[in-house]
Amino acid sequence: MTPALALTLVDVVVVPERGWLFLLVLTVLTLAVAAVMVVLIELLVRVVAMRQPWTAVLLRHTRPALRLLLVGIAVWVSVSLAAPESRFSEVIDRILTVGVIGLFTWLLVEVVDFAFDGAMQRFPLGADATRAARRAHTQLTFLQRLATVTIIVVGVSAALLTFPQMQAIGASLLASAGLAGIVAGLAAQSTLSNVFAGVQIAFSDAIRVDDIVIVEGEWGRIEEITLTYVVVRIWDDRRLVVPSTHFTSTPFENWTRTGSELLGSVELDLDWRVSPAAMRSRLAEILDGTTLWDRRVSVLQVSSATDGLVRVRILVSAADAGSLFDLRNYVREQLVEWVRLESPGAMPRTRVVMVDAASRDDATATGDPADDSAKRQLFSGTPEAHQRAEQMLAPSADPDAPSRVGPATE
Repeated sequence: MTPALALTLVDVVVVPERGWLFLLVLTVLTLAVAAVMVVLIELLVRVVAMRQPWTAVLLRHTRPALRLLLVGIAVWVSVSLAAPESRFSEVIDRILTVGVIGLFTWLLVEVVDFAFDGAMQRFPLGADATRAARRAHTQLTFLQRLATVTIIVVGVSAALLTFPQMQAIGASLLASAGLAGIVAGLAAQSTLSNVFAGVQIAFSDAIRVDDIVIVEGEWGRIEEITLTYVVVRIWDDRRLVVPSTHFTSTPFENWTRTGSELLGSVELDLDWRVSPAAMRSRLAEILDGTTLWDRRVSVLQVSSATDGLVRVRILVSAADAGSLFDLRNYVREQLVEWVRLESPGAMPRTRVVMVDAASRDDATATGDPADDSAKRQLFSGTPEAHQRAEQMLAPSADPDAPSRVGPATE
């Protein structure tokens, strides 16, 4: 048995009975005081909750941490005041000190979470969420996480500083803070850049929670914004995790930057026999019969008429991206059905002109190709063409201008 272990056993076993008995009695008394304080706090909260209901919710949210904290403080006070002088009591006192700091940190985190959750309930998210609600939710979520991390870091630091060895280490770290800061900055450059980008995202209003974005060619909704990354929920329920720096250094599409209303187009290639007026009337009937259309924009135009077909372009509007996607598909389906059943002449088709050999021979014998090509010349072949050539090649009225017909002949 080592001397240290033997000394520890002596300290644990050979102790004054009066000291441990006094410690036990004082612990019971302090625990009774803690129980009384818990009862008084709950009674006080019930009285206040008659006018301020949120106090009852706060107590229910923090009751476990509060009760454990009061018990920890009671035992810690008892050990600090009445424990005999021994290494065992010193260890117990150190453990209780760290435990009280941890419980107090837990209580603060619960209070901060309750405060931010209550603030975010005033800005509910969903299909009808406004721009201000999404911005407030994004900023409050970021601040909540930042406050939680700060409280935990301070709590851990306070617990470590209770050890004399850690105080010496802290002093040496402060002495070399300059070098340590440079090394840490170089080592965590990417992490810090993402943290700063997260702060910029949260307060620059570039994106907000529940915004519709196009990132890396994927259509999705902003689900979560953290200190270092952003989670995008893709339309097929996949999650795309993107570093925060992506949204500060790379262009992206935000479909709900100023509002959720969007415009979408539907294009159909049809035959020339289609009636745009009749199709426009059918489009009005289709839109009036669906709740997907927000009644802002309804336009049908012939945007192109080449290559034997006409292109009909329909522009419609909806309240959000999901409704617009469904509305475009619905309009396309209904118009295809209308063309098939009520206007079959508008269905696309390819025309071929059949010419027999006799017709080609007759067309060749009707005239001399050389004569026809001469008539088609711009400056020769006909008296009008020769006159045009003389006008174009005549000398300029300006005597100093160069001649266009070449040098004069004597």
